[in-house]
Amino acid sequence: MKRPSTFTVIIAITMIISACGAQATPTVNPVDIQNTAMAAALTMLAETQAAIPTATPVPPTEAPTQTALPTITPLSLPTLQVSPTTAPASNSGNGDPCANRQLGVDMQGKPTKIRILNTTKSPVTVSIYLNETELGACGYRSYKLAKGGDVVMTDVVYGCYSIWAWSDDPKGKFNSSGGGCINNPDKWTFEVNTATVKFVGP
Repeated sequence: MKRPSTFTVIIAITMIISACGAQATPTVNPVDIQNTAMAAALTMLAETQAAIPTATPVPPTEAPTQTALPTITPLSLPTLQVSPTTAPASNSGNGDPCANRQLGVDMQGKPTKIRILNTTKSPVTVSIYLNETELGACGYRSYKLAKGGDVVMTDVVYGCYSIWAWSDDPKGKFNSSGGGCINNPDKWTFEVNTATVKFVGP
C-alpha cells in the first residue's frame, strides 16, 4: 500500500487540528440584548394597540325635558261665620297684646260679674273677649253651654266685652254675636239665641 507523503500528512493534521480545535466563543454585547428586548416589547405594544377596536361614538341621548312638579294646594279650612257687633281689634294680632292672651283670673280693675245664658234648643260654644282696659286687662275665654245652660263669671272687671256664640248641631246650626260695656259691679246677663247675643241688663 502506498504511504501518503509527509506533506500530505502535515496538511491533513493541520486541517484536523483547525477543525477540531477549540473554537472561539462569540462575545455577546449586553447593549445589543437590551436593544433586542426593547424592540420586542415595542413590537408587542404596537400589535396590542392595533388589536383594540376603535371607539365608536355613543349616540346622543335625548335631553331631559323639565316637567313642572305638581303643586300642593292646601285644603281650605271651614271658617266660622261670626259677625260681631264690635269686632275686637285684637283679631289681627298686629302688635295687640290681647291677640293671643287668655282672659285671666288676676286682672287689674274694678270687679264685676257676667252671666251668659243659652236660650236655644242646642248646645252652644261661647267665646267672650275683653277689649284692653286702661289697666291692661284683656283677652279671650270660651265655654261650652248645654241647652238651657249658663255660666257666671265672677273674676272679670269693668270693660267692653264682645261675645260670640255658635252651634254645630245638625238640627239647627247657627252663629250669633253681641256684647256691651260694663261699668258697675252688678251681675250683667247676656242671652244667647240663634240670631244674636242680647244684653238683658244687670
